[in-house]
Parts: sequence; C-alpha cells; structure tokens
Amino acid sequence: MTYSYTQVSQYLTCPRRYRHRYLDGWQEKDTRAAMLFGRAFERALAAYFRREDAATALFREWSVCQNQGLHYSHGDTWDRMLQQGIQLLDRFCQDDRIRIRQPGHNLQIKFTRQVSARNDFVAYIDAIGKLDGTRCLLEWKTTSSRYPEEPDGLLALDPQLVCYSWMTGISEVAQLVFVRKRLIEIQYLHTTISEAQRQEFGQLVEDTIRRIESAQFLPHSGIRFPQNPCSTCPYLGLCLGKQELVDAALVRRPGAENLGWLDELTY
Repeated sequence: MTYSYTQVSQYLTCPRRYRHRYLDGWQEKDTRAAMLFGRAFERALAAYFRREDAATALFREWSVCQNQGLHYSHGDTWDRMLQQGIQLLDRFCQDDRIRIRQPGHNLQIKFTRQVSARNDFVAYIDAIGKLDGTRCLLEWKTTSSRYPEEPDGLLALDPQLVCYSWMTGISEVAQLVFVRKRLIEIQYLHTTISEAQRQEFGQLVEDTIRRIESAQFLPHSGIRFPQNPCSTCPYLGLCLGKQELVDAALVRRPGAENLGWLDELTY
C-alpha cells in the first residue's frame, strides 16, 4: 500500500476521520475558494518558472472556478482574489529571490520511499531550487494571514517540512508564504531540518502505519471549548449521524460501499 503525509496527518488528527476518508470513501466537496485558489496560484507559479505569462495562467486557472458556487471567507470575492494573486505574482517577480533550474524536472517532483516490505510512502514536493543563492527544498503556501516567525527556529517544527526533508534527504527547506490581505506580502521563511528529526519522523510513519493496519480507528473528539476542531471537521455529520451535514460537506467515491470487510477487523 502507498501512504502519504496527508494520510499520516489525518490519522494522527483523528483515526475515525482517516477511516471516513480513506476506507469508507467519503471526500470533502471542493467548494472552499481559498483551497481552489491556492491550486490555481501554484499553476501560475509553475508558468512563471517556465517563462510563460503567469498572470494569464492565473486568470485561466481561476476562471474555471468562477461559477462553481464557492464558499468565500474574510470578505473575499472571485475578483478580489484574482487581483491579489496578480499583485503577489508581480511582487514575486520584483523580489527575484528564487531560482529554479530545469523547471520541467524541479517542479512538482514525486518522491517514493519504501517503508516496509509491502508499503511505500509518496510525496510531491513543490520545488527544489535556490533561495538567495542557497539550494533548498521549496514549498508554496497561499493564505489570508501572515505565518508566525517567532520564536526563532519555529519553522523547523513544521511536520510537513520535516516529512519532505525525510523523503528527499535535503536539510535546507524554505516556505514561501503568499499572504492575501489588503496590502499583499510574501514571506520567505527558511530553516534547517536535522538528521535526528528525519529519523524521528520515519519512526512516526512506521508506528502510524502499524496502527492503521491493525484497524485502530477510535475517534479523537475535538470538542473542548473554546477550541473545537470537531466543529470544523468536514466529517462531523458522519460522527453525529446527521445526514444533512453529510450531504452538505461530503461526496462518496463509487464502490466505497463495498468496504464492509473493514467492520470484521474492528471487532
């Protein structure tokens, strides 16, 4: 079986959520404007490094979502997000701090690693290039608010970056945060992942896979006021038995109803 960072992260957040998504076949509907805009913006960045018109690429990719009835937040609109995206691309071009050679090979790179005799781990890295002359692994993020930068070294605790460093063996990692706000901003965050962190992550992956394969899918309730992760979970309707919430947030993969064998493993 092939695993990924997203699968491990989902399981560690809530094993029952993992079961809903990866075994029972429920998927969140693609209606969040911020998520779809992020995908369109990544394709525009790829166009920029291929020496194509990035603004045109962004307009083309984002136009596909214009009439899809998306859920916008923070007062966003389709037009406003497009304008912010074009401004961010202009700023990125002016900064001129990133170099990527052979973009056909060094953008959206697939890495595969064998973690056991029957299991693989896969990761797709946004890019490998140079930030201010230093070779590093690069990850793009679009957001409506700045990422915290203090205390110093905080970025090295990002589990996704640790995962990517473990997969590639590259210690130097950078996160480029494209901040969509009234005055747009780009954060160039850089850190170093140690060998000890990579080894620990590998152990975490092996332990998580063992628990998944032993069919341990107990729920982790996130209801603890004032923070309520359960209330924002797209699978909340399944846990509460509320069909109207399921219909609003989820769709099910064809054939997923044939997974009744799983119940035999959990009892």
